[in-house]
Formats: sequence, structure tokens, C-alpha cells
Amino acid sequence: MYMTDKASNGVNFWEKLPKPFFVLAPMEDVSDAAFRALIAKCSSSDIPRVLYTEFTSADGLLRADEKGRDKLLRKLKYSEIERPIVAQLFTSNTEHMEAGARLCKELSFDGFDINMGCPDKTVEKQQCGSALIKNPALARELIRAAKKGFGGPVAVKTRLGYNVDELETWLPELLAEEPTVVTLHARTRKEMSDVPAHWDRIARAVQIRDELKSKTLIVGNGDVKDIADARIKASETGCDGVMLGRAIFGNPWLFSGRTDEPSPNEKIALLIEHIQLFQKHLSGLVSEAVMKRHFKAYIGGWDGAKELRTQLMEAEDLRQAHDILNTLVS
Repeated sequence: MYMTDKASNGVNFWEKLPKPFFVLAPMEDVSDAAFRALIAKCSSSDIPRVLYTEFTSADGLLRADEKGRDKLLRKLKYSEIERPIVAQLFTSNTEHMEAGARLCKELSFDGFDINMGCPDKTVEKQQCGSALIKNPALARELIRAAKKGFGGPVAVKTRLGYNVDELETWLPELLAEEPTVVTLHARTRKEMSDVPAHWDRIARAVQIRDELKSKTLIVGNGDVKDIADARIKASETGCDGVMLGRAIFGNPWLFSGRTDEPSPNEKIALLIEHIQLFQKHLSGLVSEAVMKRHFKAYIGGWDGAKELRTQLMEAEDLRQAHDILNTLVS
């Protein structure tokens, strides 16, 4: 079985994963503790999957007041069934990166990832996320700091380039620091998600890795529909793993191996459980409004779904939404 049932304690779990393996993308207000717990519950041990936390500010963890720090620490909480679980932090401060990575080690995460791909302007103003593509020297220092602090497998998630495709120069800079994994969103920062992902460049990334005789695993990301599509992309490009993001919306069964369409009753029942997990893990931490995107994703594709979705979107709070759904479960 590929899943770990306890902390890796410095062991590189990535090396034990069958290939290709599949990774849940870190998505703000999506891959939170509630949704990950549900995804893990629905996962099959036959499908090698890795879960990532939402990206979290290392600066906040170090600088915030007690209330702010507690809030960020709650975002990093996870359940044992989620393993292997990877924490993703962002910062441009090497001392904060080392300290943040050390904290994640103390929290017994299996792996650690540095965000070098987020295009959010607020993040970039801090010289983090995609901005690091323009500063390879700092990016390399941050990898070294993370490795020193975490003492276990350190990964990087990034893009092909900033304004233009810089894979030929950017990837070798990262590989020089020997991260365990590099995940490439197959678009530049400028392209955002406005153009089809360039999966031919993932194939080139694998070639570059092999030419440099690097042991770093290459994970492709972008426009992946489901596990079957991920397997095809891995086969065509030779990448070691595939990261999936938007494919998870309304589909906690993504890593289950099932190929049939869940029934309306199944979707409603799981949405009820999702709401309960949200209330348990995130009440008072995150606005209940973030669940509305899940309402849209779960409820659709059958007679009466549109009307039900409207009811849920107009509900006063999650408790009322929960009550509406409860009347429909047979």
C-alpha cells in the first residue's frame, strides 16, 4: 500500500509511490481540511495519490500575533487518513522559509512544498509565488533553506516562465538544488489559465531532467480532466506524476478509481458530509460563503438540480443548507 499511516520521519515517501502517481493541487479555499478529509475517505488504496494543503504564508506563521498564527495553524491541520500529506508555504524570506519548514516538520507533514507559481498580485508584491521565476538566485536559496528546515523531501510548484516560456533556463536552476519534486503548471504566469496547457513542455521538462542526470521527479499540471486523462498525459510525456486541480470540484471520488457517474442521492449525501466537515474543521475560520462553489459543483446534471442549487445558494447559512439537503436523502 502506498499510503502512509504515520509520519514519514524524514523518509522520502515520493520514492515509494508507484508511477504515475496523482497529486491534489493546493487550491485556496478549496483543498482545505474539510474537503481533503472527504477526498481521503473516498480514495482507493489502489490509486497512488498525494494531498497538498492550501498554500500558507510562512511570514504569517512567524510574524502574526497569537490570534493570526492560530488561524494559520488551523489551516495546516490535517487528519491521518490524508497521508501522504504535503504542506505548501510561500515566502521570499529565507529565514522564514527555514523556520516554516521546520514547523511543518514538527507538525509531522510527510513532505514540504514551496509555491513558486501563484500569480496573485498580492503574493507577487511580496516577491513570492510566480515572482520568484524572475529571481532564480533567491529561488535556489529558498530551496536550500527549506531543505535545512524540513530535513525531508522538499518540492517546488512553479510555471514554465513568467512572461515567456523560460523552461530551458528556469528548470535547470531548480534542479541544481536537487528538490525531490518539481511540479510544472504547463503555462507561463502571463498566460494564467487563459490558454490550453502546453503538455509538450512537460515532455521537454522530463528530457531536461534526464539530460542533467537529475533524480528529481517531474509532475505535470494543467487541464487534467480525470485520472484516465492523467494516465494518458503521463504516458505521452514520461512525467512521474500528474497534479489535478479543477477536476476535484464536485468529485471527491476523483481518487477512488470508480468510472461510473455517482447518483444524485450519492452526491447529495456527500455534500451533506462535506458541510458537516466544514462546520467541524473550519467554523469561525473561513467564511461559509466558500462552500457555495461546492454547491454549484455537486448539484447538477439531473431534473430539479437547478432549483435545488438555487435554494442552497439562497440559504441563510450552512445550517439551513444542511437542513434542505437532509429532506432529500432517501
